[in-house]
Amino acid sequence: MSIRSLSVASALLLMIAGGPSTGADTLVVRGSTVHTMAGEPIRDGVVVIRDGRITAVGQAGLIPIPGDATLIDAEVVTPGLIDAHSVVGLTGYLNQAQDQEQLDRSEAIQPELRAIDAYDPRERLIEWVRSFGVTTIHTGHAPGALVSGQTLIAKTRGTTVEEAVMVPSAMVAASLGEGGLAGDEKKPPGTRSKAVAMLREKLVETREYVDRRSRQELSKRPARDLRLEALARVLERELPLLVTAHRHNDLVSALRLAKEFDVRIVLDGASEAYLVLDEIRINGVPVIPHPPMQRAFAEMENATVELPAILDRAEIPFALQSGFESYVPKSRVVLLEAAIAAANGLPWERTLAAMTIDAARLLGIADRVGSLEVGKDADLALYDGDPLEYTSHCIGVIIDGRIVSDEIR
Repeated sequence: MSIRSLSVASALLLMIAGGPSTGADTLVVRGSTVHTMAGEPIRDGVVVIRDGRITAVGQAGLIPIPGDATLIDAEVVTPGLIDAHSVVGLTGYLNQAQDQEQLDRSEAIQPELRAIDAYDPRERLIEWVRSFGVTTIHTGHAPGALVSGQTLIAKTRGTTVEEAVMVPSAMVAASLGEGGLAGDEKKPPGTRSKAVAMLREKLVETREYVDRRSRQELSKRPARDLRLEALARVLERELPLLVTAHRHNDLVSALRLAKEFDVRIVLDGASEAYLVLDEIRINGVPVIPHPPMQRAFAEMENATVELPAILDRAEIPFALQSGFESYVPKSRVVLLEAAIAAANGLPWERTLAAMTIDAARLLGIADRVGSLEVGKDADLALYDGDPLEYTSHCIGVIIDGRIVSDEIR
């Protein structure tokens, strides 16, 4: 049987219809350039996909192609893009009260709030970012409270939470600086020192709670406390603390807390990270820099579009994000933010890595996604030109071996 050579749209129709029983689950994606992120780009490359996994990657003519496979052509093929921090799925496209689930301001510290309980896999913003090639998102509770809740990692496909979610609890989101203050003189915290003291107090309480539950007899153990149980996972280094901070002194406070309690942290936003590069590097802390196009005002007044390039030169691990703002657009597209980073000093290869393999490593999911390698999830983004050029378009998206988008975006 000859190979079926189809456009992405035709292949999508074939797969929706079920296709021939011998070839519906086998795809061969051929690209003039295939960026595997596991080595040098492959010119005239192919990626063979079966049953949701990558089974072969290499140069056309050197890789055996199943005779009943469906062939899809693209100019440029990359791993599916990974958004290292977003609120998509909790914040909605209507931007109205009824679809804004990303932040609960009723209390300052609420680590027990689970993103998985609010995540909407059918939210139209998920479909929107997916159409640009984003196949995995790290999303959840937003900055804006001292501890706002947990985050999760999900694929941008599926109609139920169970279908979409890869990691139900990924990090615990916290904010230091203006973002962590109550903004109300009647509610704490009202100052930076009060915010850090409250967080320190809660971590000490958590440590004592864990110790009591582990030492005392079952009948004498303290009652379960969901808030402290969530923070216990941070103290046990099971979950990192995702600390959104922008001022250099707030970044140093986060590093100090991490060292004091021996917890893993990831710095988020980090507008003034360029002032404390040595401290960040010495402590081995990764950074998810603010989106380059995010508005530079208030505590972000010293932000720079060159921050990703600065982190790269300093050899500090980082990944790119779409982020969150309290004002519209609230959610951005990581691919478009990456283009600005590349235009302001971040080398092309490093830019692509920062939303593929480096993002996967930072999030702890590189065994499944982030590069095109045999055995990994078949998540691919297809473009008609350089993905970082505004004149190029995403022409197809594949997640777990299924074509989920053929819209030209």
